[in-house]
Amino acid sequence: SPALLLQALLETGQPVFSSTTFAELQERLYRPKFDRYISIDHRKQLLHDISAIAYWVTVTNDIEQQTFSRDLDDDKFIHAALTAKTPWLITGDQDLLLMNLQVLSPTDALKLMPLN
Repeated sequence: SPALLLQALLETGQPVFSSTTFAELQERLYRPKFDRYISIDHRKQLLHDISAIAYWVTVTNDIEQQTFSRDLDDDKFIHAALTAKTPWLITGDQDLLLMNLQVLSPTDALKLMPLN
């Protein structure tokens, strides 16, 4: 589901990133566990493509000071979503999925997206 969702976002939507959320994506995507699924060159191209079409936000201090998740490291994703006023936050993170927000799993988000 995450790969299909990413493809759909690149074709029909616009992912939202702050510098901190993109840095986390980049760090995670370069982990060795992904080596068998995607080459380093493909990862670089993917990050370039995502960066080029992303809606970039700068989280204000008043939003950044708010806490939402029991895992405080996850708050940066909520902060970016609030700053962009996005209709959804899409994640597989169980801490965020348990919150009382409009948070969708990748599978559920795919069901709501128009696919070609």
